Amino acid sequence: MRRGSYAAALAGNTGSSTANPAPTRSGAFSHLLNSSSAPHTIGQHRHARSIDPDGHNNSMSTSWGRGAALPSYSSQTGQWQGLGTGAQDIPPLFVPSYLRGSKHAEKVQEAYRAKVAAQRDYRSAHSSNAGSLSTSSSSANLHKLAGSHRGLTHEVIERAPVFVEDQVSPWPTRWNDVDKFAQLEIEDGGRQAKFSGSQKTHDEAASVRADCPMPRQCGIYYYEVTVVSKGKDGRMIGVGFSGPKVALSRIPGWEPESFAYHGDDGQIFNNTTSGKNYGPKFGTLDVIGCGINFRTNTAFFTKNGHMLGTAFRDLKPSMPYYPTIGMKKPGETLRANFGQEPFAFDIDKMVQDEKAAIQEEINQTKFAASATSAPDETQFIHRLISQYLAHDGYVETAQAFAEEVVDEARALANDDDATIPYQEAVEDMDALNRQKIRSAILEGDIDKALKHTQAYYPSVLRDNDNIYFKLRCRKFIEMIRDCNELNTQFQSSHTYKPSSAANTKKRNSTATDEYDFQMELDEQFGVNHSMPSLSDFHNEDEMENRQTKLSQLTANTIAYGQELRAEFANDTRREVKQALNDTFALIAYENAKESSLAPLLETDGRVPVAEELNSAILVSLGKSSSAAIERLVQQTEALVNELADDGGPGAFINVRKDFLQ
Repeated sequence: MRRGSYAAALAGNTGSSTANPAPTRSGAFSHLLNSSSAPHTIGQHRHARSIDPDGHNNSMSTSWGRGAALPSYSSQTGQWQGLGTGAQDIPPLFVPSYLRGSKHAEKVQEAYRAKVAAQRDYRSAHSSNAGSLSTSSSSANLHKLAGSHRGLTHEVIERAPVFVEDQVSPWPTRWNDVDKFAQLEIEDGGRQAKFSGSQKTHDEAASVRADCPMPRQCGIYYYEVTVVSKGKDGRMIGVGFSGPKVALSRIPGWEPESFAYHGDDGQIFNNTTSGKNYGPKFGTLDVIGCGINFRTNTAFFTKNGHMLGTAFRDLKPSMPYYPTIGMKKPGETLRANFGQEPFAFDIDKMVQDEKAAIQEEINQTKFAASATSAPDETQFIHRLISQYLAHDGYVETAQAFAEEVVDEARALANDDDATIPYQEAVEDMDALNRQKIRSAILEGDIDKALKHTQAYYPSVLRDNDNIYFKLRCRKFIEMIRDCNELNTQFQSSHTYKPSSAANTKKRNSTATDEYDFQMELDEQFGVNHSMPSLSDFHNEDEMENRQTKLSQLTANTIAYGQELRAEFANDTRREVKQALNDTFALIAYENAKESSLAPLLETDGRVPVAEELNSAILVSLGKSSSAAIERLVQQTEALVNELADDGGPGAFINVRKDFLQ
């Protein structure tokens, strides 16, 4: 069965075309399926969005559960084409090991992807093929947060776009070519600094700062320097950090707002030429680490993986500190590791210990009711859960939860007639109707969901054409999924059975050759073949029925796809065209479940469609589009982000990863 012709039929092309057994996808979905592709921004949506009574925009990306934590950005390569006519390579995006999973790392990754997407959009807008549906992924316009637990389809067509608006502080990546002493050479992609000038006097040196300051939002920032060579008769090397205006003609530590650990004497310096005893001397092949704990405003150093202790205290919270190194002797060479490679010191454990201490402090915090009549912590949590279940249409689950809570409370009170301060779930028609709609979507019966929605809430689909589009797309995916499953069953059952000449004609050449060869072997060894049984003929009838059903289902799917394309042919939203184009691409695969687009067929993709429709129905009823627990999580994240801006405890906490996953 040639699936390539189906895609041609969907496009209205009845001519023959060469089938590609493994077509390469490069449209709106491909950047989500290939980790090396970056997501993209989109243009303005033409549909209106309702505002709920709480003032929330009816966008699923702005509520807890509809958005998602960002994944690790595995692609570390790319090229930045300037918005002008020039072009230059952008440095690879890497995440230091101790920052992986942190909220700040997620923001930096998202900002990086947004920049790449903006550049690709610029190139797409200025290319002759910008409006083509067959353009590469660089012209795709779907920008999003990273993959969520709700499935790939949610990320592609079920979720509204999210834009990066706030400025995010990146971490250092290399030594700065323009913020250095003139006689310093920057090599190895900006990571190695070599002093190539003449020997400096006692008061002079050659220093260089990194390209970015240490971001306080990291909580702890750390980098290491390897002494590649101390030069001839040299060891006057300083490793540390400094402010942006500190002179680079002096060794770090000798100027105000400059802090360093020196290799010639093992002393530490800050705004003085007279140091304090601190650690051992260091030279060629030694690895020196420097870090700042912004929570305590202290600095520390390490040597060859061993902690040397706190070096400086009371650092200024408002001062941007840059990694800085300096040297005095010709040939002295230092190579930095800003996180591109594993560190000699176990900085990951240090960060985890700091994080564990903060989480322990959180766990020891007691719940305080705002009024004497307010519920205690357990009752408060029960009410949040109950309200969430009722809000999202889990009527039976909400009722079962309420009964279990009441029974448990009475058992603890040792009194079956005790009055329990718990509000039992109230059954209402709207909740039951929403449950019917939700169940239909989760079962893959989109037609049933559309029928119930039109019957109970006719204004919802009329006022939310984006949700209508997502439902229609989801139905198409479900039809493709059914075709794929039936085709898999047909292929698995299409095995050889001993049969007559008529059945032999149905076998392909490969199967015939294998069978004839087996017959020859059997004849040589005296193996007798029995006559075909009645069940063999029954299997043949079943196979024919499956093939007929598959052909009919495929024809229906193609017809629906043509109808869907025609319905949205005049839709000006590029993301709609790209979503349709890539959804149609599923039919080009003989076995879509083994293709790169296979995640689109997963049943998890039904969940976000059901949730967004449920929220739209609630808004139409004058209710909040998000549950109380969702808003609570949003407020918690906002508060933690505030605490993280200055490097405080919030920098070590990622609400979603640490508490919700």
